[in-house]
Amino acid sequence: MKRSTLIKYLRTNGCELIREGAKHSWWGNSGLNKKSSVPRHSEIKDILASKICKDLGIKPIK
Repeated sequence: MKRSTLIKYLRTNGCELIREGAKHSWWGNSGLNKKSSVPRHSEIKDILASKICKDLGIKPIK
């Protein structure tokens, strides 16, 4: 899956960018007080995208 597709999905579901790290971006869901890191690769494996969504407390992307 493209990273841009995942980022759009996170924003649509109420998540926001917290900060940029060296190799990852940190995203958070302030409503649920959860955080997760998103790697800065152009392609992100589907299983990792599902884990990121689970960490943020949102429905997994398909």
